[in-house]
Amino acid sequence: MPELPEVETVVRGLRPHLTGRRLVRVEQRRPDLREKLPARFVRRLEGRTVAAVDRRAKYILILLDDGNVLVVHLGMSGQFVLGEKPNAIGPHEHVAFTLDDGRVLRFTDPRRFGLMDLVPLAGLTAHRRFADIGPEPLSADFTAEALGTVLDGRRMPIKAALIDQRIVAGVGNIYACEALYAAGISPKRLACTIVDDRAARLVGAVKDVLEKAIAAGGSSARDYVNSSGEQGWFQAQWAVYDREGQPCPGCDCGRGIKRIVQSGRSTFYCTRRQR
Repeated sequence: MPELPEVETVVRGLRPHLTGRRLVRVEQRRPDLREKLPARFVRRLEGRTVAAVDRRAKYILILLDDGNVLVVHLGMSGQFVLGEKPNAIGPHEHVAFTLDDGRVLRFTDPRRFGLMDLVPLAGLTAHRRFADIGPEPLSADFTAEALGTVLDGRRMPIKAALIDQRIVAGVGNIYACEALYAAGISPKRLACTIVDDRAARLVGAVKDVLEKAIAAGGSSARDYVNSSGEQGWFQAQWAVYDREGQPCPGCDCGRGIKRIVQSGRSTFYCTRRQR
């Protein structure tokens, strides 16, 4: 599933091309994705002008001139690509938005785990999709003190806490593994022990890993492409993720990167470097 860097890359790619453009035609080719599409979806979107393109956690937010927000989640295999209108409609192209300059924003999703919703901007923060989401990790609100406070008393592994969207927004499996490695913290360590220096190291590592991933255009581990249809390249910089058995790049432990399963997901780490 695309995580914060991939979604942010798509948002940054779309923003200069969508802002100020009018949606002259919307083509809805099925009634649902992961969930049913909103009632009167096409009618509510056609003729609207895009006021801004933003992101919250793993959601793309397309703000419209009528005060509503088109909320998009890419799911496992969703792709939001802007280009010329294709001669043939792809088998998994579910929604297409034609802009007033003739270009088409196409949403394809083979697995259909993505979603689209229309939400009033005024009630966005209180909406069920956003009400319980934690702070943005690249914002000033994500500090060592704030992290230590929210983790206080939590006896879950820190890896599980990092991918809990109620604790910090947008971080998923890949970047939790990479940040914990960069901070030298074991993914099995109890979350309640992440205080003071450990919390400061982890916050710094999360921010650094995410910023580097965004600069590289995200990670294309499977289906992800940016708004131009191009892959990201951060997977070439992974230190531990999907590197089971390979040498640790940060020490001479000779043990190699280990894989364990936590919360039903693979975790990769170095048993010597991460404590």
